[in-house]
Amino acid sequence: MSETGTIKFVAERSQPQLGSFKGLEELNLYRKKVRRLGLLGVDDAGIGFGNISVRDGASLHFYITGSNTGDKSELAAEDCAKVVQCHFSKNWLLFEGKAMPSSESLTHASIYQARRSVGAIIHGHHAQLWAFLLRNAPATRIEAEYGTPEMAKAVRDLLDTAFASDENGNAFAMSGHEGGIIIFGQNLKATFDALLAALKKSG
Repeated sequence: MSETGTIKFVAERSQPQLGSFKGLEELNLYRKKVRRLGLLGVDDAGIGFGNISVRDGASLHFYITGSNTGDKSELAAEDCAKVVQCHFSKNWLLFEGKAMPSSESLTHASIYQARRSVGAIIHGHHAQLWAFLLRNAPATRIEAEYGTPEMAKAVRDLLDTAFASDENGNAFAMSGHEGGIIIFGQNLKATFDALLAALKKSG
């Protein structure tokens, strides 16, 4: 299961356990803030939505909140996954840990690969902010569905073109994923601050 009820990629587990990692405490701190804003949690049907990831040092590996964890107020290491390898065209990833990585893991991976300066990503659902970003910022192609290689490519194309400079900020809407928004930044604090700024602008 994923944040929207299905897993769209092939995920292979290389290690069954994931020990506590540097950044887990900070991830929980900002995850609670994002939950309070309503961008991450569980909908009326009991399906989780939203996820957060942090890069592992200077590598392309990253830790991401697991699927079906939106109802938890705080996460343990076993509620997260470490993505260590991705193959976009094959819709495949390799991960460590007990938890299944979020359905948006390939999207997160595409951002980390495209932007070495990015250290954290927040993916949330917020109808008002989504509509605002669709009107006022670059967005992914509407035909690109969540959790697919097409979405990962659409995000990479967006970063290479519309976000090639800093003038367009670091927040965008996923046109083909209603309510879905992505915020990225140098670290969790910067990413969360960018989220607050975007929410303020959206009214």
